[in-house]
Amino acid sequence: MLSDIDICRSTVLAPINSIARKAGLLDQEFQALGQHKAKVSLSCLDRLTDDSAINSKLDHPPKPPGKLIVVTAITPTPLGEGKTVTTIGLAQGIAKLNESVSACIRQPSMGPVFGVKGGAAGGGYSQVAPMEELNLHLTGDIHAVTAAHNLASAAIDARIYHEQREGTLAFEQRSGLQALNIDSDRVVWRRVLDHNDRALRMITVGKNEAGKSINGYEREDGFDISAASELMAILALASDLQDLRKRIGKIVLAYDIYNKALTADDFQVAGAMTVTLKDAIEPTLMQTLEGVPAFIHSGPFANIAHGNSSIIADNIALQLSDYVVTEGGFGSDMGFEKACNIKAQTSGKSPDCAVIVTTLRGLKANSGLYNLQPGNPLPDSIFNDDNKALIAGFENLKWHLKNVKKYGVTPVVAINRFPQDSDNELALLKSMVNTYDPEVSVEISNAFGQGGEGAIELAKSVIKACDNDDTFTPLYKFEQTLEEKIMAVAEVGYGASSVTLSETAKCQLEQYTKSGYSDLAVCLAKTPLSISTEARVKGAPTQFDVPIRELKLCAGAGFIYALCGNVMTMPGLPDKPAFMSLDINSKGQIVGLS
Repeated sequence: MLSDIDICRSTVLAPINSIARKAGLLDQEFQALGQHKAKVSLSCLDRLTDDSAINSKLDHPPKPPGKLIVVTAITPTPLGEGKTVTTIGLAQGIAKLNESVSACIRQPSMGPVFGVKGGAAGGGYSQVAPMEELNLHLTGDIHAVTAAHNLASAAIDARIYHEQREGTLAFEQRSGLQALNIDSDRVVWRRVLDHNDRALRMITVGKNEAGKSINGYEREDGFDISAASELMAILALASDLQDLRKRIGKIVLAYDIYNKALTADDFQVAGAMTVTLKDAIEPTLMQTLEGVPAFIHSGPFANIAHGNSSIIADNIALQLSDYVVTEGGFGSDMGFEKACNIKAQTSGKSPDCAVIVTTLRGLKANSGLYNLQPGNPLPDSIFNDDNKALIAGFENLKWHLKNVKKYGVTPVVAINRFPQDSDNELALLKSMVNTYDPEVSVEISNAFGQGGEGAIELAKSVIKACDNDDTFTPLYKFEQTLEEKIMAVAEVGYGASSVTLSETAKCQLEQYTKSGYSDLAVCLAKTPLSISTEARVKGAPTQFDVPIRELKLCAGAGFIYALCGNVMTMPGLPDKPAFMSLDINSKGQIVGLS
């Protein structure tokens, strides 16, 4: 079989103008950027929403929103489960049934692309194309997030410098601005970069030559990866440009010497940050290898943000298509949980169906009988029949089935087939699902090798599941206390027996409650490699504690995230990073991208 990039290059793609018109966009509602990608104007929603139809008295009011299908997965393993492949393949399978469908996925961060994971365009015959454009820069949205974020960082250090170098009174007389009296030890806005670089996790800024202060005043700082920026979460949760501006203004950047929160509006930088993101708020339109419209927007990680495609992209796709296939990051305890508790409660649109992607080798890896580490060679036995490991690992799939049902959403199991998979084990897994829950549909997906044709049976089951009369039930309501919301996710969501807050977290919880932030959502940041907070604990653990070492306020995004265990917000590079395989050939083409 050809490599992913060769499959993509050998496929004749339609001009993006025809994909846009096929999706239902008018010529003035998109701007082509080259042959195969376009920016979609938010003005299309004015035409597509029901309210605009009433206001303009259209003869043919727009159709009701389509069905939202969220693709999630078992607990991730170093092997990869093929969630994006299934997302794209399922969309193509639905199109094969002559149904109106679009896909919505996040823009890949260059950190994982150059680090361990590689690209995130899907694979085989179920890709978003051109895959190299998607994986590398695309239309620059992540760079815009980086620039807007670091503009705020520069504003903070500039203000500290100007207020301190001659004193606050001289500053106020000189500038006409009121001094903010920033506590330089309580700047909470770290810088960001869209690369994996562990050396930047802790840095010192404002260093000077002896006897000078021209570079500012020295303080401790650090970098997170750009996808971890609160701005990225805001971009994904904003409903329009004005909502984006309002949310950015609420971001808490630092505290003053009197313990008052200082926001982006206080620094008068929120407007410029919004201007920097003016184009980034528009989704990018691309296509799958079979010509299904694909909306690419935002890129929040699912451990420290909600890890889902943007509300804006979803809203546009839902108004244009009868079915929209999107995906949540990591397993259902991560991206799907946040899709339900954060995103759905913010947007007002809940999932109509959830597809749980599983693989034979992924379940074996979750059995706890294999010690798999990123970068290490895989044991041959994991590709051979191992019923003992498969049965043990099935406990993990059972957990994710029960988890999806907690939210009142109908699950469908998609077994993503790999060439090495045996028919005997595939039959055994289907039998175990049918025995465990006869009401759950389970289908083998050959989307990687066959594209939409290999996902037709899966598509039929998903369409049927979307017609179920489900009652969506998030784990908590925003009006509950912060502590109640944390307990709901940890104990009801994960199945933990207890939650332990550090003294720091207890103080922060009290502070945020007193400061009026108790109505925000909560976002638990933990390892994606286990349902618990310990990556080494596999399967479906019970009787475990969720330790919360710190709480961080994301007032603009509308949530408080809780750092559970040892979670990093700036990844590092492995011994043999993926970038070592990337190069340019004699034709000027990118090679080594997967």
